[in-house]
Amino acid sequence: MTSKKVRYGIIGFGGFAERALGPALQSAANSELVAIHKRSLADARQKARELSVPLAFGTARDLVAHPDVDAVFVASANADHCEHTIIAAQAGKHVLLEKPMAMSQREAEHMIEACASARVRLMVAHMIRFSPLVQRVGQRIASGAIGRVIAARADFAFDATTSPRSWIFDRALAGSGPVFDVGVHCLDTLRYVLDDEVVTVSAELSPLPSTTRTEETAQIALAFSKGTIGSIFCSFVAPIRRSFIRITGTDGILSAEDFTLGSRTLELTIHQGKAGVLAGQSTERLEVPNLYVQEITHFSECIMNGGEHVSPGENGLQNQKVLDAVLQSRGLNLH
Repeated sequence: MTSKKVRYGIIGFGGFAERALGPALQSAANSELVAIHKRSLADARQKARELSVPLAFGTARDLVAHPDVDAVFVASANADHCEHTIIAAQAGKHVLLEKPMAMSQREAEHMIEACASARVRLMVAHMIRFSPLVQRVGQRIASGAIGRVIAARADFAFDATTSPRSWIFDRALAGSGPVFDVGVHCLDTLRYVLDDEVVTVSAELSPLPSTTRTEETAQIALAFSKGTIGSIFCSFVAPIRRSFIRITGTDGILSAEDFTLGSRTLELTIHQGKAGVLAGQSTERLEVPNLYVQEITHFSECIMNGGEHVSPGENGLQNQKVLDAVLQSRGLNLH
C-alpha cells in the first residue's frame, strides 16, 4: 500500500452502503472509497458515476483483484460473507465485515483461518463499541458504581417490513431474522460492557423459522460466566424503531435509550438505591459521533500503523457461537 489513505472497495453496495458506509468512508481522514461492487455491472457503473467513485465491478472477485484496492468492506447478504471474505483474503486485501460475521460458527472459523493464512486484517463491524455512551456504561460497571451486576438487558426493534433489504426475511440468505440482524448488536454490546462471556442460551422465536422464512421476533435468555442473567428482545415488526439497554446491579441501575445510534447526544441515567429505597438519580449527557466513521478510521489506523482491533474476527466468532446456540435451542438446523 503506497497511499497515505487506505483505499476501500465495498462488496455488496446497496442502500445501506450508499446511506451509511459510503459517506463514512469519504469522511474518514485516513480512508478513501475507490470501488463498489453490485451484482449488475451496469448498475455498479451507474452508481459509481453518481457518487464519483472511480471503479465499479459486477463481481466481488474482480473488485478484490484490482491493485488500487487495499481493503474491502463486505456489506453483502449474510450468506455471502464467508465467500467474500475468503476471496478478499486470498487476494491480499484486508477485510472489514458487516455483522453477523457468518451463517455459522464453522464459517466464521474458516474466515479467520483464511485471513490469518493470508496475513491480512479482519475486523467485524460492531460499531457500537465506539460509542462513548456504551464505553461509559462499561466504565461505570467496572468501577463498581452499581455494585455487583445481577441482570443486563438490551432491546433493538424496528419495522423491517418495508425495508429494501427484503433478503433479511429469507432464511437461505439471512440465516436468521432479527436475531442475526440486530440481536447480534445487543449481544455484542452486553458482552462488551460486562467484559464477560455467555455460558448458556435459551430462546423463544416467533414465528418459528421455516426452511425459507426467518423469525419476526425473538426473546433470548443468557447466563454469563460471572453470574449475570442477560436478556435480549429483538423484532422486525415493531411499530417504532427503539433500542434500549439496562444494567441492574446490587447498588444501582444504568439505563439508556437509543444506545445503538450515533451522530447525536445521548443520555445515560443512573438510579442508585439503598435498602430498597431510591437514594439518588443522575443523568450524564454524552456526545456520540458518527460510529461508522469511527470504526473505519480505527480499522485503517490498524492497517497502516498496527495495533489491536476493537472487534477482531475472534470477537465475531464468539458472537456467532451464541447465535448458533439460539437457533439450536429451538431445534433449528444451521446453514
